[in-house]
Amino acid sequence: MRAGMQGSDGPGDEDGRPPAPAAGPEPDPFAGAQVRRLLLGGSAGAVTRCREFTAVALRDWGWLPADTPEGRERAEDVLLMVSEVVTNACLHTAGPEELVLRHVGGLLRLEVADGSAEPPRPNAPRSPALPGGHGLMVLDRLAGAWGSEPKPDGAPGKVVWAEIARASPAPWWRTRGRD
Repeated sequence: MRAGMQGSDGPGDEDGRPPAPAAGPEPDPFAGAQVRRLLLGGSAGAVTRCREFTAVALRDWGWLPADTPEGRERAEDVLLMVSEVVTNACLHTAGPEELVLRHVGGLLRLEVADGSAEPPRPNAPRSPALPGGHGLMVLDRLAGAWGSEPKPDGAPGKVVWAEIARASPAPWWRTRGRD
């Protein structure tokens, strides 16, 4: 035991309490998700194809038609994020290779794979009035989280992903539990 400390020499902290459980891997919020994949063969028409594919998935998963204006805005946010991520792959890589949508419990993750290992980098701040260069700013504002990671299994390239939650009903529309 170290000098000045009381307690046992066994596991635990300074006041003899048992140690906190070790932090394990975080549970995957997309375990058991419904998954849709769209293979892409280059940039030609990719943005339109990906938006249409996503709109069909949103209809199948109940995001569209939306019940509220907030729900409609959220679905439009998803379509805008798909457009931005796919456009970035078209402009800054050899083109998108695949769009993957994962949906579980009102949470959606979109993933766009491309052949470049270069992670997305935001442009230097510029006027929002100038066209172009705002895709990552759009992701920052609309996504609950976003990032990029290497493709699985050591394949060359990366996957850029974004997550967004379905809009919750306004507080006055929610049902309250009854005692």
